Amino acid sequence: MAEQKRDYYEVLGVEKNADESAIKKAYRVLAKKYHPDMNPGDAEAEKKFKEASEAYAVLSDPEKKRQYDQYGHAAFEGGAGGFGGFDFNGADFGDIFGDIFGDFFGGGRRGSRGSSGPMKGANIRTSVRISFEEAVFGVDKELELTLKDECTACHGSGAKPGTSPETCQKCGGKGQVVFTQQSFFGTVRNVQTCPDCNGTGKVIKDKCPDCHGSGYIASKKKIQVSIPAGIDNGQSVRIRDKGEPGSNGGPRGDLLVEVIVGRHPIFQRQDYNIYSTVAMSFAVAALGGEIVIDTVDGRVVYEVKAGTQTDTKVRLKGKGVPTLRNKDVRGDHYVTLVVQVPDKLSHEAKDLLRKFDAETGDTLNAAKNAGSEGTETKDKRKKFFGK
Repeated sequence: MAEQKRDYYEVLGVEKNADESAIKKAYRVLAKKYHPDMNPGDAEAEKKFKEASEAYAVLSDPEKKRQYDQYGHAAFEGGAGGFGGFDFNGADFGDIFGDIFGDFFGGGRRGSRGSSGPMKGANIRTSVRISFEEAVFGVDKELELTLKDECTACHGSGAKPGTSPETCQKCGGKGQVVFTQQSFFGTVRNVQTCPDCNGTGKVIKDKCPDCHGSGYIASKKKIQVSIPAGIDNGQSVRIRDKGEPGSNGGPRGDLLVEVIVGRHPIFQRQDYNIYSTVAMSFAVAALGGEIVIDTVDGRVVYEVKAGTQTDTKVRLKGKGVPTLRNKDVRGDHYVTLVVQVPDKLSHEAKDLLRKFDAETGDTLNAAKNAGSEGTETKDKRKKFFGK
């Protein structure tokens, strides 16, 4: 009994309403994965490759796809040629196998427009270091970079003044060459960038002495970069048209400046919020009072409530980092208050603390166990501190 064929949509892993692009993309992945040249001697991979190729040959053809959707596999029973009696005539595998063989054998396939058309220049990447405060409020920096500009002697042609580039004989000026590769379906044409002219379609016999045939002169330049308020470590600023020059009349690439933000001695940042820790004396924590908190906007005075415990967190609204979309919208500053225990005390201070402990120690423990401060403890504290 012949093995029952799997549903073509299932084979490619696409839905029945998948468009031509999705079908081709799915087959490209499977063909590259299971192609016999990629899996020499693997019978199972060869079987899956044939199965996927048969599915693609049907689903990529509008008429065959219509027939398959209406009649299923029965629409092609008795077909001649191909694998298992299936007819592959008319199926277009050229560009897909061009990509596969290009990757496998080191060739590259370019678009049908040809590589001699205008191409945008490559992007240039660099970095700049800024302080924590500069990241919060933004800053302008000046960078010195080596950039390429069109050679003034040859006007970018690369040819010696008075001469011109000549049409490449290997590709006939197309910038591409065609080579063939044998596959299960016969001879497959593959398009590759011309190695003689590197895809330009032109070759230079007499090179410009100033740029040595490149068409460009490199020189150091100073570039101003405006770093926006709220930028975070690792983010980049894009400066348009400051990258490598394009080819064949194409635009320049961009300059991407990665921002490296320095650490702050007391502030930590998370998203648009700032976090810090501030120490307060035992007396302020117990009796209440004012403390000074450092923020990116300067120092602010904060009123601590009596009985504030260590590790209490307070929020300073709008004292965080501005958002990149709107610098007037800012995060918050969260402060952890910690009771500071002095490590050096005078004799008088030690005597006062011992006296305080003798007055409140036992009742404080009792109040702690009861979950609240007792009336007796409050009276003793009032007597001791005069409040």
